Amino acid sequence: MEEQQNLEAIMGLIMYGGNAKSDAMEAIAAAKKGDFELADQKIADAEESLVQAHHSQTGMLTQEAQGNHIQVTLLTVHSQDHLMTSIAFTDLAKEIIDLYRRMDNE
Repeated sequence: MEEQQNLEAIMGLIMYGGNAKSDAMEAIAAAKKGDFELADQKIADAEESLVQAHHSQTGMLTQEAQGNHIQVTLLTVHSQDHLMTSIAFTDLAKEIIDLYRRMDNE
């Protein structure tokens, strides 16, 4: 059963990370059109997905800390990479939205 839980956690990282990146991209597109209300909502959605991804990751880390080592597979590495890329992309999206907001106020 542990393998099933680990697989669910890994897939959670991939799914929620992907959702976060997608929402962040939509936030940039909204800001580019001047729709900052939608941009802010999409960033909030991205951040919520990242929180959910972190819950999946925390479950994996807790298992590891308790001595229940999981086998590191390509899928595991991919899920961690996916999460880190999504975090970086969301952070960058916030900066891009801020730039669009400043340009809109000039």
